[in-house]
Amino acid sequence: MSEPKRVLQVVTHMNRGGLETMLMNYYRQIDRSRIQFDFLTHREGEKDYDAEIRALGGRIYHVPPVNPFSAGYLRSLDEFFAAHPEYRVVHSHLDCMSAYVLRAARKHGVPVRIGHSHSSSQDKDAKYLIKLLCKRGIPAQATQLFACAEEAGNWMFGGADFRVLPNAIDAVAYRFDEAVRREVRLELGLEDALVLGHVGRFSEPKNHPFMIDLFAEAAKNEPRARLLLVGDGEGRAAIEKKVRQLGLADKVLFLGVRGDVNRLLQAMDVFVFPSLYEGLPVSLVEAQAAGLPCVISDKVSPESIMTDLVQQLPLGDAEMWAERVLCAARRERRDTYDTICAAGFDAAENAKWLEEFYLGAE
Repeated sequence: MSEPKRVLQVVTHMNRGGLETMLMNYYRQIDRSRIQFDFLTHREGEKDYDAEIRALGGRIYHVPPVNPFSAGYLRSLDEFFAAHPEYRVVHSHLDCMSAYVLRAARKHGVPVRIGHSHSSSQDKDAKYLIKLLCKRGIPAQATQLFACAEEAGNWMFGGADFRVLPNAIDAVAYRFDEAVRREVRLELGLEDALVLGHVGRFSEPKNHPFMIDLFAEAAKNEPRARLLLVGDGEGRAAIEKKVRQLGLADKVLFLGVRGDVNRLLQAMDVFVFPSLYEGLPVSLVEAQAAGLPCVISDKVSPESIMTDLVQQLPLGDAEMWAERVLCAARRERRDTYDTICAAGFDAAENAKWLEEFYLGAE
């Protein structure tokens, strides 16, 4: 039996974020006797998915954190590709910074170089202008462009042709199950609660401060209201402080990074997603797959809406959001499995296409 073709996935790290979860959804479903994923990461240390990657047969390599102004970083990319001529396909998920790894891959003769956009904007931080400059170089270095959604591809690639590759999930694992719902609510002490929920990193785009504001309004009108926050990140401490200052500490559960998001979604009554910007968020796909009513900002790509469970609202009025969220939370849950599959977001089907693309790409 021949060895599988090894594809190098280039990421920042493999903790439980949206793009990392999407990658693992494809990795689990792809025929690993034909295609095997390896990972070039930009962070040292054991990450959430590393053990599973190794168990599935993947290899994990490390280079320094992305820094296009560092000769050491650029040299590390050159040294890596010089030492690993076996990779014929390189798939980069570094958003704006993908240009540098794709340029190094091109320099070393890698014939298939994929730049993948996972966002429709970037944080307006000190690196913002640098990122805008860097992303302009991606189409020249790539042989194929992917995006999680049309908006993300248009923003990242500036008019170059790209293909939308959905942020697919294991739809079966998220299917609504009343028995699991009762079990998880009992575990969390939420049997009689009205549960608002969110899954996402504590970072600026997810807009946690506004989420706490709207929850504070909701709690005034519904004593049973509770908020589940799943995830971690640099902004968590500030949000915990705000919750305490508002006297909501007994109503907000910080659950951290979890490997059982599919079960936690069953326990919620409404999914709240007031993002400042997004590509196509995996967690919103998962929430709809769990049959959850969702209230989201109008900054989220409409391509992520595949059921009639979703309401989009403009940001700004926390009281109005609270009213709509409480109303949505009282909607009846239902099975949306067939709808999710029909919309093209089941990983099993999408993995077949990706597998054939990788095999025939050279």
